[in-house]
Amino acid sequence: MDPVSALVASMKIPIGRWGKVFFDFLTTNFEWFFDSIARGVAWALDGMIYLLLSIPPVLLVLLIAALAWWLQRSWKLALGVALGLLFIINQALWKETIETLVLVVAAAAASMAIGVPIGIWAAHNERGYRYLQPILDLMQTMPTFVYLIPVLILFGLGVAPGLIVTVIFASPAPIRLTHLGITSVPRPMIEAGEAFGATKRQLLWKVELPAALPTIMAGLTQCIMLSLSMVVIAALIGANGLGKPVVRALNSVNIPLGLEAGLAIVILAIILDRMSRVRTGAAR
Repeated sequence: MDPVSALVASMKIPIGRWGKVFFDFLTTNFEWFFDSIARGVAWALDGMIYLLLSIPPVLLVLLIAALAWWLQRSWKLALGVALGLLFIINQALWKETIETLVLVVAAAAASMAIGVPIGIWAAHNERGYRYLQPILDLMQTMPTFVYLIPVLILFGLGVAPGLIVTVIFASPAPIRLTHLGITSVPRPMIEAGEAFGATKRQLLWKVELPAALPTIMAGLTQCIMLSLSMVVIAALIGANGLGKPVVRALNSVNIPLGLEAGLAIVILAIILDRMSRVRTGAAR
């Protein structure tokens, strides 16, 4: 190492030590708070999983297929959903699929609940969005494993940290797409609403949000896909689901198990993607 590099390295900023002190402070003084969140999240998710698993699998498949038809008015989609879920049952991965489904739906719902209001605020506050952009860039570019360290320290192992990591990872997508949708509303449409005396709230609910809905729903689709991409990562920190057989297959080089679990994840991703799209065509 050259002298200049050695000099720079000798003046190392103790970021790691400062971080340890910070997290030691949090765990010492607020452990009760983080434990309460973890227990509450685990109780809610475990309850939903128990409820869905108490329904006969074939009946639940028919209910989900009916929901797919009601959302998209497509019998082809409903048939595809039913066949895909029956294939998962055939592969003996139904319990893991339900666990993953609950985690993904909960994470996507939480991400949208956080992202859409922030995106609306950012669309009406360009200065605030300029400050928000670097944070979103950091959240989207930071390796997912980096999130695991602070979340594990604060919330321990289990489904709760898996959900929290997934929400952190997926939230930037609805923020950005909601901002894009609101700011892309044609100015003449806004001016027409103002000409009729609409208040800012009325403009938001009756003009901006309906016009931006396709883009916002694209944010929901992105949330679902990003949440599914975290399935294996969540399994590494104690969350059950389809990620666990994938991890087991990696550890034991079990190719059949890896293919089965991977294909189940793909099927679930396709089902959720098709069901969450905005229906634009006529009923088929």
